[in-house]
Amino acid sequence: MQPEYSFIIPVFNRPEEIRELLESMRRLISKVSFEVVIVEDGSSIRADEVVRNYAEDLNISYYYKSNSGPGDSRNYGMKKAKADYFLILDSDVILPENYLKEVHSFLSTNYCDCFGGPDAAHSSFSDVQKAIDYTMTSFYTTGGIRGGDKAVDEFQPRSFNMGISKKAFIASKGFGQIHPGEDPDLSLRLKKDGFKICLIPKAKVYHKRRIDWNKFYLQVKKFGLVRPILNKWHSGSAKITYWFPTLFIAGFVFSVIMTMLGEWFYLVCYLIYFSIIGIDAAIKNKSIYIGLLAIRAAFVQFSGYGYGFLVSTIKTNILNRQPEKEFPQLFFKKNAGA
Repeated sequence: MQPEYSFIIPVFNRPEEIRELLESMRRLISKVSFEVVIVEDGSSIRADEVVRNYAEDLNISYYYKSNSGPGDSRNYGMKKAKADYFLILDSDVILPENYLKEVHSFLSTNYCDCFGGPDAAHSSFSDVQKAIDYTMTSFYTTGGIRGGDKAVDEFQPRSFNMGISKKAFIASKGFGQIHPGEDPDLSLRLKKDGFKICLIPKAKVYHKRRIDWNKFYLQVKKFGLVRPILNKWHSGSAKITYWFPTLFIAGFVFSVIMTMLGEWFYLVCYLIYFSIIGIDAAIKNKSIYIGLLAIRAAFVQFSGYGYGFLVSTIKTNILNRQPEKEFPQLFFKKNAGA
């Protein structure tokens, strides 16, 4: 019997994450059929043994190929998949029991060619992970653009929790070679071509993201580097809000200088803002400590993204240099066998 949904999961040197994800898939509450397609992206630490342990419980396929990045690996998996609807996940997520039920219920009455859902922190996550999750999803830090109900019109599904129809995949040829940023790039191309994009608020996943401050900084810096490139590729997609982190950090430096000159007003404004973040995060996570960590996470997020966005804007949009030459670390070469 052909499955109704195909989960597509690229993995690179993370067998334990795949174990947690597959374990959560065993607990899914749904009457619809599904398959799981694991694509090992040239890992030196392979997950094949983990996958074999779940072969009796799940309709699962495992493929190993040379390293060509997560976008190309997802394309590879979708070509191998059997369903007409692909559910794309990162390896570092855990699914709630009702995930597939919520997806199927929504799509049964609201056809979409591409969809996404929000993410949250699982109770088992570390305090740092919970703080990072807060800053990446809070209205006070990102404006809710990563899955908030009020951001439906601007919503660009992210590949940690994304669905796409086979029809849309074939028409678009899937993800490009840029990473990160391959998911909003695909969303913008699909929207331009008239495909319907939806937010499914109840189809959330638990997303680990980065587990320490240095990795988180490098991640958000790459997000900042990518956005001006996408703005250049997709005319009309640029928004003034993308400048917020850069202006925020510039303003913070200005406020510190003014404080040294005896003017405290500007720094007090920043302290009030960070206090709001800390209090809100502490209430939502029921932890004062996580609230304090959220303040640090917000500063790391703004500084990393803001710096990356400014550098990329100058090089790609003002100096008009080629992104592939200026930022080769953001581009993968396509796998010849994909």
